[in-house]
Amino acid sequence: MEQAFLQIVGGARRGLNVPLHADRPMIIGRKRGDLILDDPLVSGGHCQVFLRDGRWVLQDLGSTNGTSVDGRAVQREIILAPGAEIAVGTSRMLLYVGDEAPDAAESRANALEIAWLLDEELVELRSPGERRGSADVIGQDLRLPPGLHAVIEVVAGQDAGRVYRFNRGNVHIGRRQGEVPLNDVEVSRHHAVIEVFGREMIFLRDLGSTNGTYHNGRRISSGRVQAGDTIGCGKTVMKLQISR
Repeated sequence: MEQAFLQIVGGARRGLNVPLHADRPMIIGRKRGDLILDDPLVSGGHCQVFLRDGRWVLQDLGSTNGTSVDGRAVQREIILAPGAEIAVGTSRMLLYVGDEAPDAAESRANALEIAWLLDEELVELRSPGERRGSADVIGQDLRLPPGLHAVIEVVAGQDAGRVYRFNRGNVHIGRRQGEVPLNDVEVSRHHAVIEVFGREMIFLRDLGSTNGTYHNGRRISSGRVQAGDTIGCGKTVMKLQISR
């Protein structure tokens, strides 16, 4: 089964993550639901996200001000791609999805990573029959999952040859800023962030940079990446390496 989260990247609850469950929908609303957003632009029961036929779906629940995905209004429902950006009122959130493990050993390892990530930092969303309430969620600063080793190697650009080792689960790339400080005038001060939830759950997100962020040569706003992929910022090209 896929592990999936919604990360709030804009709005009052920015920096928080909410897990999605395959066996029940996650309702977002102002007055009721699993994720409560205190926002007058959000309807009482605004929208829901659920798994159908192996794909995550967002369904608007007849909200007054609507729901959009990747800047486009949702008429009724839409299939969500990994990295999709959802706008509900003044809040923006991204869908993070990890692949299903190919074998039992890998599945156990990934399950341990997820359990570690959630341990003591996440109040689980309601179980069936329990009273619904607002979700407490993971904080913005992520720890690197235990047993994972991650590095960024600069392979082209002014900083070629430099290697940056991760010591946390969210690594910021910027011009002389962050965990990966680059001496590249075409890189914004706060350019992009890499977020590691597990070996199969690694995400790259542009932070509103001037010249854009590139994944394997393609410009993106956000998306899932994997070991060996290239990341481009300005005239700099980096390679991500992940090992256990």
